[in-house]
Amino acid sequence: MTAPFDLPALFLPARRTVPDMLVRQAERYGERMLVRIDGQSWSFTQSRDLAATTARLLSLAGIRRGDRVAVICSNRIELVALLLGCGWLGAVIVPINTAARGRSLQHVLDNSGARLLVVEAAFLPALAAVALAETSVEQVWSIGEPECEVTALCLPMPEAEPVSSIDFPAADLGPAETLAILYTSGTTGPAKGVCCPHAQFFWWGVNTGALLDLRPDDVLCTTLPLFHTNALNTLFQALLHGLCVHYEPRFSASGFWETVTARKATVTYLLGAMVPILLSRPEGAQERNHTVRIALAPGVPTQFQQSFFERTGIGLMEGYGSTETNFVIGAGLDRQKPGTMGPVFTGFQAKVVDALDEEVPDGEAGELVLRADEPYAFATGYFGMADKTVEAWRNLWFHTGDRVIRDPDGRFRFVDRLKDAIRRRGENISSFEVEQVLLSYPAIANAAVFPVRSELGEDEVMAALVPKPGATIDPLALIQYCEPRLAYFAVPRFIDVVETLPATENGKVQKFKLREQGVTARTWDREASGYVLKR
Repeated sequence: MTAPFDLPALFLPARRTVPDMLVRQAERYGERMLVRIDGQSWSFTQSRDLAATTARLLSLAGIRRGDRVAVICSNRIELVALLLGCGWLGAVIVPINTAARGRSLQHVLDNSGARLLVVEAAFLPALAAVALAETSVEQVWSIGEPECEVTALCLPMPEAEPVSSIDFPAADLGPAETLAILYTSGTTGPAKGVCCPHAQFFWWGVNTGALLDLRPDDVLCTTLPLFHTNALNTLFQALLHGLCVHYEPRFSASGFWETVTARKATVTYLLGAMVPILLSRPEGAQERNHTVRIALAPGVPTQFQQSFFERTGIGLMEGYGSTETNFVIGAGLDRQKPGTMGPVFTGFQAKVVDALDEEVPDGEAGELVLRADEPYAFATGYFGMADKTVEAWRNLWFHTGDRVIRDPDGRFRFVDRLKDAIRRRGENISSFEVEQVLLSYPAIANAAVFPVRSELGEDEVMAALVPKPGATIDPLALIQYCEPRLAYFAVPRFIDVVETLPATENGKVQKFKLREQGVTARTWDREASGYVLKR
C-alpha cells in the first residue's frame, strides 16, 4: 500500500495547501486529465490555471482572504472551480447540502457569515423561505437560467476571463488555514460547521489513497455529492496520486453499472445502503462487465459484503473517518476482517473510553476518541461555536460520539451512536431539527424523533407524536407539511400517534424506550401508503 512516491516528503508541512498541490502536480503531470465532470475535462495544468481564474473572479467580486463563499450546487464543474478558486485565493468555501430547506438552510447562512452565495438555478426556490436580508450575504450568483426571481440580489454567475497562475499568483497560505466549512447535523442542536484546513484534505488524499492501494493506471469514479467529505476527499486522492476522477450527477441503482463501465473505472465509492440496494436488483451481465477492482464502502452491513464480492468481483473496503477527522481506522483489502472497521491507521491514535475519559479494557464498549500525529490532519473546530469545539476536543482527544469495541487484536468494531443521531442514505440527520419542524405543526403538542433499522440495514426516521387536546394528526398531511421545511431524507417515514412520551422524573424523553418498541402494527408507514416524496 505505497504511493508511487513519498507524498509527505514531497510536500513538506508548509506546502500542504491547495495552491502548492496544484502547482507541484501540474509540473509533474501536465496535460494528464485530473477531473471529468458535467461533460468537461480538465488536465492538471488546466486545473491549476482554473483555480487562478476563479480566484480572480472572486477577487473582482470583493471576496478576500478568509471570506466565506456558500454554494448550493449539484455535482457540476462550477462547484469544483469554486473550491479550487477559494483555495487559491485563501477564501473559504461552504458547500451546502442541496436538500437543505427552511430553518436548516437559514442556520447555515447565518452561522457561516458567507458574503457570497452561489446557487444552481434548480435550487433557487429554496431561498424563498430564507430571510436573506438577515444574513451576511451581499450577492447571490445563479448557475444556469433561473426560472423565478427569488431576490433582487440574484445575478447570473459572471463569466471568468481566463488567466494563468502566473498572471494571478496564489495567496501565501499556510496548511492550518481553513479551506472549507462543512456542516454536519447536530444531535441536540443546530448543525455545526466543521472547519477543515488545507492540510486535512492533503492527509485525506494521502491516507485514503494508501488504503485503496491507488495505482498509476487507476481511474476513480464517484456518484457521491461534492458537498460532503467523501467526494471532496476523492478529488485530493486524484490530485496527489496523478489520477483522473469522474464525478457523476448522482447515484442511480439502475444506471450504476453502465456508468462505471463507460468510465472504465477501477475504483469507486459506496455508502451503507447503496450495496444492498444494488444487490436487490436482478442479477445481470453488467455486474461483471466492468473494470472496478475496489470500492471504498464504509458502513456496509456485514451480511452483504461477501455476496456483493461474489456477484460483482469488487472488494469492499470498510473503515472509519468523519468530517472532523480523517481516514483514521482501516486496513487494505487483503487485511479486511468482516464485522470490524480495522485497526488504527498509521499517523493516528485511537482509544475507547468511558464517561470520564478513562480507557476501558479490550472487549468493553465505550466512546471512540481520536487524535492525529501530524499537525492539521484533523479539523480545527466548529465555526462560531467555541463551546462545542471545546466539548468535542476535550482532554486533547476528539470525541466521536460513536460507541465502539476494540478487540484484543487491535481492530475496532462499531456498536452504535452514543448520541441521538440518525444516519440515512449517507446523510446525518438531526433529530432536533426534525422535531422543531414537527412541533411547528398546529396539531402537535410534543414530538420525539429517533432511528429505527430498515430492511437495508440503515436508519429510517420515525416520529412519536402527541396531539394537542381535541386535535387530530393526519400523517399524510403532516408529511406534506414537512416537505418544504426539511431535506427529503429527513422527512419521517414512520409515524406513531401516542398519548404520552416516556420520560424521566425530570421530564427528559427516554428515546431508548421508543427505539426498543420500534415499528408496531399501529405505526403509519409512508412507503406502505404509496406516497412519494418530492425532491
